[in-house]
Amino acid sequence: MSGLSHIRAVVLAGGLGTRLRPYTTIIPKPLVPVGERPILQHIIDRLRAVGVTRIDLCVNYLGGLIAAYFSQARLEPGLELHWHWEERPLGTAGALRAVPDLDQTFIAMNGDVLTGLDYRELVDFHVETGAALTIATHKNPVDIDLGVLETTDGYVSSYREKPTLHYDVSMGVYIYEPRALKHLPDGECQFPELVQRLLTAGEKVAAYSSDAPWYDIGTPQEYERAVQDVALLTEQ
Repeated sequence: MSGLSHIRAVVLAGGLGTRLRPYTTIIPKPLVPVGERPILQHIIDRLRAVGVTRIDLCVNYLGGLIAAYFSQARLEPGLELHWHWEERPLGTAGALRAVPDLDQTFIAMNGDVLTGLDYRELVDFHVETGAALTIATHKNPVDIDLGVLETTDGYVSSYREKPTLHYDVSMGVYIYEPRALKHLPDGECQFPELVQRLLTAGEKVAAYSSDAPWYDIGTPQEYERAVQDVALLTEQ
């Protein structure tokens, strides 16, 4: 284990998980099992595998169950877990206010993301760009089941039948510089709002494209895909 021992990681694990119901009716989404381990343990184990020694966990909904699980779970030696409780939901960016002493470059990620992303390459890319924030991105295809027209002045200039469009989407994994946090407003703040605030302020926001396996476990369909492909996660 080496490489990112100087980097802290913050995992945002306080969401309600409403899109993943009924799984999350009685257990928090980070504890939903994928293979023989819950989602959050997959995340923690992968971070430790690249050298991360301190992980800060922001919890709210059923956070006591998460803390209870990890008080008994087998973790890699040398790993420190620090718990931060949101008295009320602060959003995917605002939750970072609950974590003290974020005064150096750090990883932040959602607690429902499973990926084979190389965190070391992501951090190196971020440092090279000099950005205040780097977003890991993935190409996501969107199938359009209709004919798509492009028009100019009321005339058709092109026509594509049922095209597949590709978009760069956020993987829910980020690298922050401490200065990015200065742009957080008081109270709740979702991540897209913070990005807009940074851009308005003239800060650089970088995008790191990856084709690594990635599962955003926010819906039953995506959860089932991750369960079927769990071998891809354990082989990374």
